[in-house]
Amino acid sequence: MTLRVLAAMSGGVDSAVAAARAAEAGHDVTGVHLALSKNPQSYRTGARGCCTVEDSRDARRAADVIGIPFYVWDMAEEFDREVVQDFVAEYAAGRTPNPCLRCNEKIKFEAVLERAVALGFDAVCTGHHVRLEDGRLRRSVDYAKDQSYVLAVLDREQIAHSMFPLGDCTKAEVRAEADRRGLAVADKPDSHDICFIADGDTAGFLNRRLGSEPGPIVDESGEVLGSHDGAHAFTVGQRKGLNLGGAVNRRYVLSIEPVSNTVTVGSRDALAVDRITAERPVWSGCEPPAEPTAFTVQLRAHGEVHGCRAHERDGRLEIVLDEPATGVARGQAAVLYDGDVVMGSATISATSRVGEAAAAG
Repeated sequence: MTLRVLAAMSGGVDSAVAAARAAEAGHDVTGVHLALSKNPQSYRTGARGCCTVEDSRDARRAADVIGIPFYVWDMAEEFDREVVQDFVAEYAAGRTPNPCLRCNEKIKFEAVLERAVALGFDAVCTGHHVRLEDGRLRRSVDYAKDQSYVLAVLDREQIAHSMFPLGDCTKAEVRAEADRRGLAVADKPDSHDICFIADGDTAGFLNRRLGSEPGPIVDESGEVLGSHDGAHAFTVGQRKGLNLGGAVNRRYVLSIEPVSNTVTVGSRDALAVDRITAERPVWSGCEPPAEPTAFTVQLRAHGEVHGCRAHERDGRLEIVLDEPATGVARGQAAVLYDGDVVMGSATISATSRVGEAAAAG
C-alpha cells in the first residue's frame, strides 16, 4: 500500500537513508527539516547531524539526490517552550531531564505528527534506530545505537503513524548504503551532547539562565563539607566537580534539594536504590499491570538493564528492582521491556535507598 509519508530530515546520515528507503519502497515521500532555533548562531556548529546551522543545507541536498520535495518548518517557538524551557525548569527543580527524549515526545511526534496528519500525510518517517513490529517498538538490531529508550514516550496512536526504516541494520550498514546512494552525509559524524548548548558547558548554560545561588554541600548526617554556586549544576551520581578537597574521601551526589538549595553527598554504596516511583506512565506495548509483573527496566539512555517487578497504582508506576541500582536520577525515564519489546515508560519522580524512605521532590 502506498502511503503519503513525511520524512523528518535532520541533516544527518540516518534520516537521509530512512527517507531514501521510504521512497524506494514506493511511498509518496516529502522531506521536511525542522528549524529549531530563532538564532541559529546560538546553536552548535560543525557537521554533527542534529540541529546545527549546516544541517538544513545537508538535508536539502539529500532530498535532491533522493528526488523528493523538501521544505523547512519553523518549530523554534515550540522547541524553546517544550524542550529548552522545560530543561531549565527541570534542573531548577532538582531533577535531571533528557532533552532528546522530550524533543521526540513534544516536537517530532506531537507537534510534527499533528501537523502532518492535518496535511493529509499517513505517517512520519525518521532515522531512529528502532524496530516497529505489530504496532510495538522493539530494540534495534544494532544494540549500541538502539533508540527505543528515547522513543518509549510515544503512545499507541503516535506509533501507528510512525515509520522507522533503519531498525533492521547497523550504523555501519547505514553509512555504506548512504555512500552507495551518493548521499554526501555518508561520513558525517553522529550528533552528541545537547544541541542548544553551543559550547557543551551545561553548568554554564544553566548559570546564565538561573543565576548563581550559593548553597551547602553536606554529608548524610548534615555536616557541611563545602559549598556550591548553584544546585542546578549537579546530578545524582556525579563525582567530579564537587571541589571538596583532598581531606574528604571520594563522594558522590546522593540528592539535590532545590528548596533549601542543598546538595547531599556520600559513598557510592549510599547511591544504591531498589524502589522507584515514576509519573505520567505511557503503556504502548501492554495494558497497565495492576499487580507486580516481571519486566526489565532501563533507567537512563544507554544505561544497563535491570530485572524488576512493576505495576501501575493510582496513576503512577511502581518499580521494585531485583538488585539495587546506582545513579538513578529523578527526571530521567524508566522504560520497561519484555525482552527487546517496549512495554511502557514513565518519568522517575522518587527513589528509595534500600531499607529507607523514598527521596522525592
